[in-house]
Amino acid sequence: MGLFSIFTNQLIDVIEWKDNSQDTMVYRYDRNGKEIMMGAQLTVRESQVAVMVNEGRIADVFQPGRYELSTQNMPIMTALQSWKFGFNSPFKAEVYFINTRQFLDQKWGTSNPVMMRDAEFGMIRLRAFGIYSFRVADPVAFLKEVFGTAAYMTVDGVTGQIKRTLVSGLSDAIAQSKIPALDLAANYDELSQYALQALAPRIAPLGLKLESFLIENISLPEEVEKAMDRRTSMGVVGDLNRYTQFQAAEAMREAANNQGGTAGMGAGFGAGAMMAQAMQSAQMMNQQPQMQQQAPQAAAPQGDTKFCCECGQKIPRSAKFCPECGSKQG
Repeated sequence: MGLFSIFTNQLIDVIEWKDNSQDTMVYRYDRNGKEIMMGAQLTVRESQVAVMVNEGRIADVFQPGRYELSTQNMPIMTALQSWKFGFNSPFKAEVYFINTRQFLDQKWGTSNPVMMRDAEFGMIRLRAFGIYSFRVADPVAFLKEVFGTAAYMTVDGVTGQIKRTLVSGLSDAIAQSKIPALDLAANYDELSQYALQALAPRIAPLGLKLESFLIENISLPEEVEKAMDRRTSMGVVGDLNRYTQFQAAEAMREAANNQGGTAGMGAGFGAGAMMAQAMQSAQMMNQQPQMQQQAPQAAAPQGDTKFCCECGQKIPRSAKFCPECGSKQG
């Protein structure tokens, strides 16, 4: 092998990265001791960004596409290397491929209850869980703030920080949404959108973007759940009179189907009569205030009367003369 062949084997002419995983965020291209040749081909696929680092400093950033590494396509690198004439000389640089696609189905949950101030129940503790998705939005900021100089990074390297950030801000988002505790279950979508807008700025300084934030469940304290059950029961009962009638009919039906035969039927009719009486009493109690308001006061009881011995007209018993015919009364 000639000297020229040995020299050319130490040069890299094609730079690319094919991601076969589902959780790789950053991959540093392995030069394997070789130098990059001026004029080499750089291929950046969709959902990727290539960042070239020269002697620890971020130089050029390449979006998806195919590039020929030259002074024209590497203006910052050219300035750092002082290539005045652009001749084809090899150079040493690190190339990082950053995955910019969405990382989906990332789970979050509250390991400890979060506090919330509710207008009806005061301070209460909530537990919640759900999923979220994110992506790298600013590759340069991500390399500076998170990745550093490592050779490889997966989603596990940032999810812990993201989860803690989201959970710590969730209580503030719930409180600021002003949704009552009893209405949280019916407003998961609205609360998720509000939380997304409130929590996204918290991870933006890391070069990350929160694409979605979904709340799957919020567990309320036992006391609040009991209050919800009571309100639900009241809504199911509705009209108490109709509910009493329904209960009486059900009791009669169950008694009639009893295996006790005639005695069971008698007991059923007795239970039905008792329920009917209770129902009538309840109706009378409900109608009594209205009857008291509508019924006129009864007339005062009249005094003792008698009949006139002459004309037969009804006159007061104490009268000595008839007011009709004027005859004297005995």
